[in-house]
Amino acid sequence: MKLTINGENREILKSQNLEDLARELDIQAPNFAMALNKQVIPRSKYATTQIKENDQVEIVHAVGGGI
Repeated sequence: MKLTINGENREILKSQNLEDLARELDIQAPNFAMALNKQVIPRSKYATTQIKENDQVEIVHAVGGGI
């Protein structure tokens, strides 16, 4: 299935939902958020949020720091 992930066209092999996608992309960051077609999805709904051909996914990682 073809998705646009963070503006880049990607071929996804086996994911059916956002939880699967995070696993397939091997996201290791403990704090990240996902938006599907410009709608932020709560982490509690990743397993039940289906993805389909040509969806747009944005993944952001929280980065700590400061001065």
